[in-house]
Amino acid sequence: MSKRSERGFTLIELMIVVAVIGILAAIAFPSYQQYVQRAHRADAQADLLELAQWLERRYSRPIDPASARVNRYALADGDRTADLPFNQTPRTGGARYNLGLNVADGGQSFVLSATPTPAQAADACGILTINQRGATTPALNCW
Repeated sequence: MSKRSERGFTLIELMIVVAVIGILAAIAFPSYQQYVQRAHRADAQADLLELAQWLERRYSRPIDPASARVNRYALADGDRTADLPFNQTPRTGGARYNLGLNVADGGQSFVLSATPTPAQAADACGILTINQRGATTPALNCW
């Protein structure tokens, strides 16, 4: 009898390949999601630091050129977030963090916050804050 040459893959070989790909995907996808969350958190931290520097510049110059009132973080109007240069991270597209500002003590202190949106809700760090002294929260490997 002549021997036929066999070509192709058996069903068992294909199932083994599919199983290996499934296992790799099950391990890689959660790691990828954590990486993306850390990257967005780093963007929010950079934006908070940029806004803190912006507020420090406002602190050292008059809010109203006619009044010569300096050394205040208070914004020109009563709405504290409307005057921020930007209020979300990333600045364009879908927001991962909403940025907010709370000015207290007659304009002598502030707290900037980055609140995660539902797209970033799985991030373990939660709300990120920084104040006029540079103190940040949460401290648990988030900054």
